[in-house]
Amino acid sequence: MFFYLSKILWFLADPGNLLLIALCVGTGLLWTKWTKAAKYVLTTTAVVAVLVTILPIGPLIFGNLENRFPQVKKLPQNITGIIVLGGIVDQFVTDDRKQMVINGAVERLTEFARLSFHYPNAKLVFSGGSGVLGKQGLKESDVINPLLVTLGLNPNRIIFENQSRNTAENATLTKKIIKPRLDQRWLIITSAFHMPRAIGSFRQAGWNAIAYPVDYHQKSAAQFGLGLNLRSTLGVLSTSLHEWMGLTFYWLSGRTNELYPKPRN
Repeated sequence: MFFYLSKILWFLADPGNLLLIALCVGTGLLWTKWTKAAKYVLTTTAVVAVLVTILPIGPLIFGNLENRFPQVKKLPQNITGIIVLGGIVDQFVTDDRKQMVINGAVERLTEFARLSFHYPNAKLVFSGGSGVLGKQGLKESDVINPLLVTLGLNPNRIIFENQSRNTAENATLTKKIIKPRLDQRWLIITSAFHMPRAIGSFRQAGWNAIAYPVDYHQKSAAQFGLGLNLRSTLGVLSTSLHEWMGLTFYWLSGRTNELYPKPRN
């Protein structure tokens, strides 16, 4: 139920969808006697779009998420295993085209491969099912093998978890397979902006998790100028709000150990 509710709520809260709904409502009102209300709705929509475009609201929130867990400059000497979270391959287009289709965060997998050579005795885990509402027949783990081989990895060395639909399930379902102990240390690889929610979920599930953030989108100390690209700024804002909604609802439902997880000293 949580999975379906989260997808529906996000559809209604997505800034892009809200702007589209407001635009449609305002336009519809123009064809009624409520033309004055239409002017207010459309004017407000235009003002919000301009503010989103020129103010660095999204980049500021996004940058804070990315910097919450620092980059790992010195690798720990002893770890039990490495877990990489899915969200790398579009399994549906890959299956349809019969060609690997990477949809973004490939650094998760390239660093996974690099670390696997650095820690030859570590357990390797790929956790990724399908987070698409109504499309659970094909899992990311089911199509990832060719990309792993390209990166020099032996798929037989990797433990696959292919039923997770979200970050909380990455943690809990992988735990059922691995059965980790608290004295074991596990590197968790995911995108930097997603790391707070990931680490919070793994800690809550009982993992001794070490954050290994990758897939950065902004400089560590971002400098903001006047932006004139609604598409890009709206995308950054949407991603940032999605993460914060996820953090909030995960915390309220007991899926993370903190509202905004942070590094442990």
